[in-house]
Amino acid sequence: MTVPNVVILMGGPDAEREISIASGTAVSNALKKNSAYKTNLVLIDEPCMEEIAAMHADVIFPALHGPYGEGGRLQTVLEETGVPFVGSGSKACAIAMDKVASKKIAQELGIPTPDWSVVDHIEQPCLQTPFVLKPIDDGSSIDIFVCHEEHVAREALIDVLQRRKAMLAEEFKKGREITVGIACGRVLPTIEIIPQSGNYDFAAKYERSDTRYILDPPLRDQQCVEWALQLVDAMHIRDVARVDFIVDDNGPWFLEINTMPGFTDHSLLPMAAAHFNWDMSTLCSKLVASALSRSATAEC
Repeated sequence: MTVPNVVILMGGPDAEREISIASGTAVSNALKKNSAYKTNLVLIDEPCMEEIAAMHADVIFPALHGPYGEGGRLQTVLEETGVPFVGSGSKACAIAMDKVASKKIAQELGIPTPDWSVVDHIEQPCLQTPFVLKPIDDGSSIDIFVCHEEHVAREALIDVLQRRKAMLAEEFKKGREITVGIACGRVLPTIEIIPQSGNYDFAAKYERSDTRYILDPPLRDQQCVEWALQLVDAMHIRDVARVDFIVDDNGPWFLEINTMPGFTDHSLLPMAAAHFNWDMSTLCSKLVASALSRSATAEC
């Protein structure tokens, strides 16, 4: 029996390239522990369909983060190859990466999400402070500004609109940061994130070791889990997702959804899986098996 060749893609052109390399390396190391698969770890930028086809993969694990790697562009190329791949299809990825589109879907489902506006020039009125400025279509820890005063927002916009066409201004909600991971149809234990600095930014997520994580935190109800499942279903997301909420006295507020969460030693999805008694090898093997069970062009 032929052993399937798993090609793990990492790198890409996005801001979280180094995190992708760490994720891809971790996935490769995990899958090497499973003799059912051969692995080939490949560093990419923006490969064309012919370049990916030349890798002779039986299944592809795209461990990339950001608008190219998980926003639908790479997935479109993967679909053209006809090779099964881990994660959602191009349409689902594009919707999930677009925070405005995903918030509109949440509203249609009756799931609360903080008020927002799209800001594309410095003089444009935003929301009343406090609010959070964040990219519309990038990772959850890049170019995030918590603005408690107008001058902070203005300075942030002067900086960030030099490299981005627009930003999302989102009503600031003070509460508990809760994330729900889903893998292969299983809801993993929820995690409460308590950053030492108060903001779960890039440094708190990847560089520092003082962020606290509470597995299966006590919550008044299971709305986060129920709403995460509804959003995954409505957006046609498959294999894996992480859904982020803020929980205050009024209950949960949906923030965003991630279709290819990190797989580093700081990442939340492997942490939740481990609490579920799935080590990294088990988690990654299940994701590969899920991808192998369908064709790359099949809708979920």
